[in-house]
Amino acid sequence: MEKQTIKRLATVKKIPELYPGVFTESSIRWLIFNEKQNGFSCCVRRLGKKVLIDLDKFESFIDGKQQGGTKNV
Repeated sequence: MEKQTIKRLATVKKIPELYPGVFTESSIRWLIFNEKQNGFSCCVRRLGKKVLIDLDKFESFIDGKQQGGTKNV
């Protein structure tokens, strides 16, 4: 039996709760608005009107920015 991996997804409003003092809802919305230019599109999942953030890819994105590059996931 294969082990399924469960994607960790969060809403835009949930991100500041998961990373207190680091990200605001506004900063996440800015990243989403500019996702094509800043490479954040790899983290965004859309289901109809609902916008979700893939937390594993989000953390990889942040790690890539911290190292000074744009890390495509």
